[in-house]
Amino acid sequence: MKNLKQQIDDFIIAGLHEDVQGGDHTSLACIDPKSQSKAKLLVKEEGVIAGVKLAKAILKKVDPKAKIKVLIKDGTPVKYGDIVFTVTCNSQALLKGERLLLNAMQRMSGIATQSKKYADAVADLPVKVLDTRKTTPLIRFLEKWAVKIGGCTNYRTGLYDRFMIKDNHIDACGSVEEAIKRINKYNKKNKLRLKSTVEVRDLKELDKVLKTGKINRIMLDNFTLAQLRKAVKIINGKYEVEASGGVTMKTLRKIAKTGVDYISVGALTHSAKSMDMSLKIVK
Repeated sequence: MKNLKQQIDDFIIAGLHEDVQGGDHTSLACIDPKSQSKAKLLVKEEGVIAGVKLAKAILKKVDPKAKIKVLIKDGTPVKYGDIVFTVTCNSQALLKGERLLLNAMQRMSGIATQSKKYADAVADLPVKVLDTRKTTPLIRFLEKWAVKIGGCTNYRTGLYDRFMIKDNHIDACGSVEEAIKRINKYNKKNKLRLKSTVEVRDLKELDKVLKTGKINRIMLDNFTLAQLRKAVKIINGKYEVEASGGVTMKTLRKIAKTGVDYISVGALTHSAKSMDMSLKIVK
């Protein structure tokens, strides 16, 4: 797996190629190649800022001599009119990287803002809010980075770093007992040492999982509050317990109070609204 620095570099190269390709012809045509400009990253609505580290990397990629002054760090609450950073660099380079920088920061800040709302809502309770794989293809690492900046917890990075037996696996395999048996055999044979989560759809399926054992976490999918409370009592601390399915800000706290250890929330990423901001040249 690539480290964060490699992922950032690959993202910037691909992002610039998508936008620039043969050249930023407008800037090449009307701006002196030796021109220098100072610009500011201006926040245009309330939220939590995220992506400052990425923005610095983008600016340094388009102009290695860029001088960046960070005024507000990642994870900081911001409001309309705040200036996150200023940069002085080559004018053509600035305009070449502008859209990539803004698109990424707007998306990351929107997710960080959403994540902070969820994290704050249950901050006084012994539960962790998890993200999911419901992310935008090819920028999952940015979106999960933003979730962490916002105060929630990263769960699986992908299909490769944890066993998660879900309804389709159970139905395709034949039974939840057989699915558990097979992942443990596979884990041992391939010397993976991966942890496992099993999704259950009702109390009957939960009973089968408890009788089978040999897993790390049980995910209670789309359970009612009453069912969650009952399931937590039945599990009685033998395994980690996760609640999942259609979680919203309205239901989050109620779910947290049932005694589950984790709540996975796809909305952290798939329903986050991008934060409005702009990169303006200072005349």
